[in-house]
Amino acid sequence: MYVCVCQAVTEFDIHQAARNGAKTLMDLRRDLQVSVECGRCASCARKCLKSANEDFSENHKSPIYA
Repeated sequence: MYVCVCQAVTEFDIHQAARNGAKTLMDLRRDLQVSVECGRCASCARKCLKSANEDFSENHKSPIYA
């Protein structure tokens, strides 16, 4: 799904940016130009990034050794 129509940024793009270290909307603006035109995508982009970072951290937890 497109998150930012103005810049043609998809959920996949945001998830990839999260894997590459994006943590904030400012990171997405810098890396993907999200929300630099009309700004309507800002809240959706934040939610998508939050979800992406939660998914990434869940999948990359270090195993606990006893």
